[in-house]
Amino acid sequence: MFIPSAFVETDLIWLDRLLARDAFVTLVTNGADGYPQATRLPVVYTRDAGGILIEGHWAKPNPQAGHAGPALMLVHGPHAYVSPGWYPDKDAQARVPTWNYAAAELRGVLEPVTDPDALVAMLDALSTHYEGTVGGDWDLLPIEPRQQRMLGGIVGFRFRPAQVQIKLKLSQNHPEANQTSVIDALSALDPPASRELAQWMRWRREGGPAAD
Repeated sequence: MFIPSAFVETDLIWLDRLLARDAFVTLVTNGADGYPQATRLPVVYTRDAGGILIEGHWAKPNPQAGHAGPALMLVHGPHAYVSPGWYPDKDAQARVPTWNYAAAELRGVLEPVTDPDALVAMLDALSTHYEGTVGGDWDLLPIEPRQQRMLGGIVGFRFRPAQVQIKLKLSQNHPEANQTSVIDALSALDPPASRELAQWMRWRREGGPAAD
């Protein structure tokens, strides 16, 4: 990922925040035909003293299913258009339109998982997390025959990134007056994405989001 020095971020709390807000990632590998193969899927993210572990699964018919080896994972964050009309110094500096956003790219190795017990643990972690986010009470019942058959239709994976690139393009290369003006303008817009991006800009100026 191209990251000008002003937008480089190395504190992994921003990766925590990105995956907490949206753990629906894009997983990219090299396909058998030489072209990139991409799958969009939800994951479970863990970061501790042992490093970063990301787990998920494919449908078995997916051509990417079972891929072992190098992979790229794209983590998507908030983004929004920024008008040069919001900059107090727009005339003097000849400002132009731009797009502010936060994102991460992770490079590492994929390990396919087919062991039934490991698959059950992965699915249980995934469903428990997301059921909690919607107030649901669905439980994984691996002894239930229909769910056993469903387990046979998926392939799990573990992904351990060796390289993490985090890009926060949040107007930090602008004078303070411009940053404040952009935050105010985004906060006043109707789209929730614009207001969310304004909050991320505030966090960046304040030294980072608080840990959950």
